[in-house]
Amino acid sequence: MFGNRKPTFYVTTPIYYVNDVPHIGHAYTTVIADALARFNRLRGRDVFFLTGTDEHGQKIEKAAAEKGLRPIELADKMVVRFKDLWQALGISNDGFIRTTDAHHEKGVQKIFSALKEKGDIYKGTYQGWYCVSDENFLADDVPFEPEGDKVCPDCGKRAILVSEETYFFRLSSYQQPLLDFYARNPEFVRPPSRMNEVTSFVRQGLRDLSITRTTVKWGIPVPDDPKHTIYVWFDALHNYLTGIGYDWDPERFSRFWPATIHLIGKDILRFHAIFWPAFLMAAGFPLPKTVFGHGWWLKDEAKMSKSKGNVLDPYQILKTFGADPLRYFLLREIPVGLDGNFSHEGFIHRVNSDLANDIGNLVHRTLTMIQGYFKGMIEAGEDEQEADRKVREDFDALKEKVAELCEGYALNRALEEIWVYVNDANKYLAANEPWKLAQDEARRPRLARILYQTAAAVRGIAYLVYPVMPDSCQKIWQFLGEPKAIKDVGYDELKFDGLRPGQKIERHTPLFPRVVLEDFLKEEAPGVEAAAKGKAAAETKPVQAAGSAAPTAGSDAVGVKKEAKMDIISFDEFKKMDLRVGEILKAEKVPATDKLLKIEINLGTEKRTMVAGVADTYAPEEMVGKKLIVIVNLKPAVIRGIESQVMLLAAEIGGKAIIPFFDRDVPAGAKVK
Repeated sequence: MFGNRKPTFYVTTPIYYVNDVPHIGHAYTTVIADALARFNRLRGRDVFFLTGTDEHGQKIEKAAAEKGLRPIELADKMVVRFKDLWQALGISNDGFIRTTDAHHEKGVQKIFSALKEKGDIYKGTYQGWYCVSDENFLADDVPFEPEGDKVCPDCGKRAILVSEETYFFRLSSYQQPLLDFYARNPEFVRPPSRMNEVTSFVRQGLRDLSITRTTVKWGIPVPDDPKHTIYVWFDALHNYLTGIGYDWDPERFSRFWPATIHLIGKDILRFHAIFWPAFLMAAGFPLPKTVFGHGWWLKDEAKMSKSKGNVLDPYQILKTFGADPLRYFLLREIPVGLDGNFSHEGFIHRVNSDLANDIGNLVHRTLTMIQGYFKGMIEAGEDEQEADRKVREDFDALKEKVAELCEGYALNRALEEIWVYVNDANKYLAANEPWKLAQDEARRPRLARILYQTAAAVRGIAYLVYPVMPDSCQKIWQFLGEPKAIKDVGYDELKFDGLRPGQKIERHTPLFPRVVLEDFLKEEAPGVEAAAKGKAAAETKPVQAAGSAAPTAGSDAVGVKKEAKMDIISFDEFKKMDLRVGEILKAEKVPATDKLLKIEINLGTEKRTMVAGVADTYAPEEMVGKKLIVIVNLKPAVIRGIESQVMLLAAEIGGKAIIPFFDRDVPAGAKVK
């Protein structure tokens, strides 16, 4: 009876702790999940997308007491913030799980009882350093004080050594089964570097895990032993089962479990890649296909967190731009597995360059000319010429490439490929100069063909970008007069020539108006504006030209501005920099940028990639074969989605970078002192 069922795709986010203010980090995970859910719906799969909130634990208990509320009252208030943000971001989740939901609590208790009966959960005594003030055991890695005791890192008060009765999960029994599973399923943890971290940790040995507390009352009671509450990860992780029907909707549960992908931040990888599969093995459930540990969004090179006071409020951006530009920026700027540094400058650049200039301009010019030259009617015109066929054939290839990349969760790479095609479509339109053809009535069939190809390209681009920017892309389809919503057209149904001649376009409005950074920062917050200006000033300090005489005080030398003296450093500090000779093997423009080149460098024993802002001084072809000095031990940085692994040295003259190349033959990789 189930032979004709569609294949499934079950995607989850972590459940977010409700004492935290929703910020860009939460939005990032959830937007990734939403884009994958939308893409897989287009691919014809039966999708279930689950998110939710973690509402138990001591922090909630304590915060509620401070506000004079019961814990559930505080949780009810806080959960609204997450739901409101997901609505504002256009998140299309199918389920929202709260760990205070009755079916979740019942399901966790059922699994706990089964593992206790099996012998994988047993009662014992946990000994550790206890903070009376915070009513909590300190983590094992809190260091000892000189006096031989420990200090609570949260409140700064001295802890006492106590023992507490607890239930343990027999995690040590699953060390080898986990290692065997990892070996058979190398895609279980992604990216591969994270799998290496996990297997290395497990090989060091696993200790049984305390999973209950007697000192925390706000939690799920242990069956038949209510003085214990089930603690944190045993409670929270099982939301992935209870959220899709475990013990309350068996048909849905059997339909979607095991999960296709758990999306998480890399900081909670250990719990999802070690504890979670061990719990599932013990209970006899199939294991998920993939746990994907994505990187962090950083602010001033530090992870965003409430405790550090550096969280970015997504509502500040949403109220000015709406959801789609923020969604696009988050998914385009960095590969899913790497960290990225959030800056308002980078965000505004993406809006103005990629959205306003590239796709926005393409849509506006195409629709305006169809409206003006053909009274808003789509006409096919003459037969395709070679340049026209290329537009169609390139789209067909792009469609397959995007599918391949999205299936592998490489969303930023998919967007890069789409934007190459966007730029090609703009070039096609400019090269054929339809505004000139419109002046000759005999050339109208040619004019119609050019505008048809461009409109068909716009239609296809909107479809492919829809999982990332659903509202804007659906508007583009409406502008084109498409009778169906994008979500109702299957991926395999999408054809370049699906744009029907005779179709009437609608009046359109600009989708992505250009924004002036200073104006946006003034609207957002004076503190942000000041910080951005300070950062810009720090990044634009002029560099004295190599080998030139230092300008004297008061010098007005062209291109060299006076600057404050830098601090004196010791020779030992200088020696920390690993300077090498690098040979340029390949150089190419970074798409949609004016100044950036992607450069492949030979360091003698290895090759590395760097991104350098020198395209306004040097053409890519003139760089190849030259040798220069690079710093090889700086921390890599992600620039426009490319990991830059070395940095070159250059003088800055008149705002342009001048590179001191070697004028003699020196071996690549030679150390520079």
